[in-house]
Amino acid sequence: MADSSSRARALGTRWLGVGLATVLAVVTIGLAATGRLTLFIAPESIWFACAGAVVVLLGAIWSFALPLGAESDHDHDHDHGIDEDETPRRRTLTLVGTASAGVVATAVVVGALVLPPASLSVDLAMSRADAGGTLFAGADTPQLGVADTTTFGVGEWSSVFATASRPEAYDGAPVTLVGFVTPGESDAVNLTRMVITHCVIDAQPAAVPVTIDGAEYGTGQWIEVTGTVKADADGSLRVLPESVVAIDEPGDPYEY
Repeated sequence: MADSSSRARALGTRWLGVGLATVLAVVTIGLAATGRLTLFIAPESIWFACAGAVVVLLGAIWSFALPLGAESDHDHDHDHGIDEDETPRRRTLTLVGTASAGVVATAVVVGALVLPPASLSVDLAMSRADAGGTLFAGADTPQLGVADTTTFGVGEWSSVFATASRPEAYDGAPVTLVGFVTPGESDAVNLTRMVITHCVIDAQPAAVPVTIDGAEYGTGQWIEVTGTVKADADGSLRVLPESVVAIDEPGDPYEY
């Protein structure tokens, strides 16, 4: 009976260590192979994540050379000198803590394995819209005619719209932008895109106003807008669309 209990503890310890790490490594490599890892991290970080996953898998293979239960041998060397009255209580607390952490960790890993990856929600974008400052502060310093503004995405234009000291320099600039609709002024909607620096944890929304009837497109609808930038008399900037096309969410829904 004691041998069975020891074996169960050893299996549990190995699962919480090597087992969970291996599953996460396999999920990481699978997402990278299918091009969906960009839903979680920036493209330039993919090579680092995959390299780490390969190292974990190599470590998992090497772990099979260790006898089952070898992980706990080190702990046994330090049990000497512990008050015998404290040992059962400490072991109980350790067992409860380990079991709780194991259940949570297993649920997270299993969820990553079976649930389809999804982009950040529109509700999250709207909730973060008022929480952060202007993205890419200073990104508008190149003047029109020097910088190629046709390559600007929603993130760059969002910064330009918010901080441009010479908004008239951008009047008439052509734009082709893709994003999803969020509520704006009465005669406009905000074209929004989540912008990631490293991973989805630091994702922040960027938005530019587009003069279209908000009733035509529901919140969260992805659209492609082609048009020009308009500088109003009060110095504010907006996009005047020449065409607006409803589209499906792109395979890579973020900007970086």
